[in-house]
Amino acid sequence: MYNVHAPRVLIVGGGLVGLSAALFLQHCGVSSVLVERRVTTSPQPKARRINMRTMELYRQIGIADAVLAAAEGLAAHQAMAAGPTLAEAEHLPFTLPGGLPDWDAITPESGCLCSQDLLEPTLRGLGEQRGCDIRFGVECTEFTEDATGIVATLRAADGTSERVRVDYLIAADGAASPIRRRLGITRDGRGTLGRAVNIYFRADLAELVRGREFNLCQIENDSVPGVFASVDGARRWVYFTSHEIDRPADQWAEVIRTAIGVPDIPVELLSVMQWEPGMFVADRFRAGRVFLAGDAAHVMPPVAAAGANTGIQDAHNLAWKLARVLRGEADAALLDSYDAERRPAGWYTADQSSIRTVNLRTMNHESVDGTPLADPFALMLGYRYPAGAFVPDGSSHTMDRLDLTGQPGTRVPHRFLSDGRSTLDLVGPGMTLLVGSEGGSWDAAAARADIRVVDETYCAAAGLMTAGALLVRPDQIVARRWPHAVDDPLAAVDAALRTILGDAAVCATVVH
Repeated sequence: MYNVHAPRVLIVGGGLVGLSAALFLQHCGVSSVLVERRVTTSPQPKARRINMRTMELYRQIGIADAVLAAAEGLAAHQAMAAGPTLAEAEHLPFTLPGGLPDWDAITPESGCLCSQDLLEPTLRGLGEQRGCDIRFGVECTEFTEDATGIVATLRAADGTSERVRVDYLIAADGAASPIRRRLGITRDGRGTLGRAVNIYFRADLAELVRGREFNLCQIENDSVPGVFASVDGARRWVYFTSHEIDRPADQWAEVIRTAIGVPDIPVELLSVMQWEPGMFVADRFRAGRVFLAGDAAHVMPPVAAAGANTGIQDAHNLAWKLARVLRGEADAALLDSYDAERRPAGWYTADQSSIRTVNLRTMNHESVDGTPLADPFALMLGYRYPAGAFVPDGSSHTMDRLDLTGQPGTRVPHRFLSDGRSTLDLVGPGMTLLVGSEGGSWDAAAARADIRVVDETYCAAAGLMTAGALLVRPDQIVARRWPHAVDDPLAAVDAALRTILGDAAVCATVVH
């Protein structure tokens, strides 16, 4: 029997991806143990942009409001700016090749800015409140796999060790991933794309930026070119540059004063960190019972602010699949679809991040080598898996614009309902059937999926007649589309579930 109290999954890595994985698994009813060799969450701001799709996933598990609360300090700092110095910078117009969308028509959530040193403790606290087993200061030193599971050795900071047996392991242990290296998984991609330095500093700039609040501010100055990033919008900032990055540490405060444009302003350096932006994607995201997620699976430049978001979405994709397999509601082969879906998505997003120019004035309009740019909203919300746990229907799809019209392999279309909920909120932890107002015959499949009725307008947006139906996975991805009524709805749904989940899906005869 499935025991919700026994740890079934070991998560190695307590960053944004690992902590999100623990929360997603807990929401799916799967117990996990997370270990992180650091004794606390990251003191560095690093990732800051939490995009709309990630916020939709946090909404699904009921933590979006907590994340927005952690992001409150930067709520007004969404704009981009540019100028010869920060003091002289002005806001840039926000333009997109296809124009601005109707926000309410594409998503129920907005993205936010929440620096990693604020978001990680928030996620850790939420996980602990919900009963997740989260252990900082604990390292996974070794593991072995056999036919039925994994035995791992966990060593605490005080030197004590214990062995745990789990069914699966998620390696969210970063770009250098010791687990990926141990498994011998190679990487491919565009490789290293240069060198840069981040200067994390403290300075009171609140009054200087008042009325010109920004997310990023590009300094167009030949002597100190770079970009300021708001961490708290008042006293904590990061300055990125690829210009003369090998300066002695004691020179950076003066560089920052010059870029600010106030020569006598006090600047306290908190850290100076050199790094190499690049694109590296693992050649496999799965090896037996081990799954790579986040930077362990794909490293990308920060230009599109997609790295952490893509990793969090990896974890969400994997969580429901592990839950189904562990409960005996899907064949183990379902887990192969994690690589089939997330590796192409990771590659595409990393490549798009690599070709975007760092120039804030042109980043959404020009690529560095002429490769076509995906629409920014399509990159966040509109990717279609080329293969995986769904039934293709031959429908067309483009990344030139946000194209979510019920195609299998895409995120189900969003529309607000009369009660203020989104159609995304209709998708539960099991399989869901969205049926038209004349689709009463689909009730015959109620033992296989939750039935939710949608109106004629939504049917038109999703490529359905009013007697048709969409089968939607727990991760809000369309699994099968029937545009019209079918003669035997139960048989149709059973056939789809066998294709997607295997024979176990039908034998289990459960919705959740």
